[in-house]
Amino acid sequence: MHSTTKPNADATVSKRRTFRKFTFRGVDLENLLDVSSEEFMQMVTCRARRKFKRGLKRKPMGLIKKLRLAKQNAPELEKPECVKTHLRNMIIVPEMIGSVVGIYNGKTFNQVEIKPDMIGHYLGEFSISYKPVRHGRPGIGATHSSRFIPLK
Repeated sequence: MHSTTKPNADATVSKRRTFRKFTFRGVDLENLLDVSSEEFMQMVTCRARRKFKRGLKRKPMGLIKKLRLAKQNAPELEKPECVKTHLRNMIIVPEMIGSVVGIYNGKTFNQVEIKPDMIGHYLGEFSISYKPVRHGRPGIGATHSSRFIPLK
């Protein structure tokens, strides 16, 4: 019934932690940074493809240039300086990975670090522009029972 080998020793050797390798539509991150804009255009959704096909205008190109400059000026192994923008409709491209963007939500700039999982999404998706509703909290004039609010 008893085995002569230790089961715990075998488990620690065979159980090495493997990290999930990021891929975007079947392309790894290293190769994704090298693809041309036309190849990347074929990987994204049709809405993003249409936007890229119609051309990136002056403001989105200016944001990409500022992000490039912030990355170049950043010290080694540190995050780059935050670049503030109102361009919530900008689609995240692989070149933006690792940058810190301040996305305007109508009131403040929310700092967001661009990660590989965000590729193909809009910047506005990561800076919520409204305060979510909190249901079930009685307010003034709701019912007779909600009038009494204890003073703590």
